[in-house]
Amino acid sequence: MNTMYRILGKRGRITIPFEIRQRVGFSCNDVLSFAEAADGISVIIKREKICDNCKGTNFPVRCDDEMTLLDFLNGLSEAEQRAALIHLSVKWAEKQEGNLNGRA
Repeated sequence: MNTMYRILGKRGRITIPFEIRQRVGFSCNDVLSFAEAADGISVIIKREKICDNCKGTNFPVRCDDEMTLLDFLNGLSEAEQRAALIHLSVKWAEKQEGNLNGRA
């Protein structure tokens, strides 16, 4: 096995090289766990099985590592969408009130 190097980004992100993902069998939407190894300098990464019916969720499966806000909202139930709308409306109104008070 060849050694491959990647740089850890300032947000703590790193890409697992394609060759390793392919060899190990990692694929889009896999849930991975991270654990510190006994030596204190290594990390163990495992693919986890969270549930038997995970494919039955309402969320669209996307493999471009991004989910748009619209995708997320469309995946919510009607009650969850209503709750999100109310929450965002209250936050917007509070911000508008703060803007008006700041100008007076």
